[in-house]
Amino acid sequence: MAKVKSSEIELKDKLVYVGRTAKVVKGGRRFSFSAIVVVGDHNGHIGYGLGKAGEVVDAVTKATDSAKKAIVKVRLQGNTIPHAVVGRFGAAKVLIKPATPGTGIIAAGGVRAILELSGVQDVLTKSLGSSNPHNTVKAAMQGLMQLEDVTTVATRRGIPAARVVMG
Repeated sequence: MAKVKSSEIELKDKLVYVGRTAKVVKGGRRFSFSAIVVVGDHNGHIGYGLGKAGEVVDAVTKATDSAKKAIVKVRLQGNTIPHAVVGRFGAAKVLIKPATPGTGIIAAGGVRAILELSGVQDVLTKSLGSSNPHNTVKAAMQGLMQLEDVTTVATRRGIPAARVVMG
């Protein structure tokens, strides 16, 4: 998918995860922080970023800047997604399925943040495998980037769109 310029759209950001690591040195422990941030416009544009720094605020700032540079367009169908999809990254697998209106977002953690900020309102998800927030966020993004609408599939196959829907 083609990347989108963050200056052209109004973005909201959400902090998904903050991790702390410690390095033991002669004088004690040195702490370092990592942060995962998701940005989106509630209209199909979504991106995520990872930032690492010695302070939490600096890590979040780096992650936000990284997320704004990695925005992609996701194909939506109304308030849900066109079809079910499984995103995989590392040991994490995330199943994302369309749902009927009024269902809401049935998801947790980083997957929920991604779906909310992309503009999806009715969807079912299931995390299969690892629950590592880094990998689940990447798996959810990979799954959303696989989505195709009916017209795209019809043109790729060289058949009418009605035939794609009917089978």
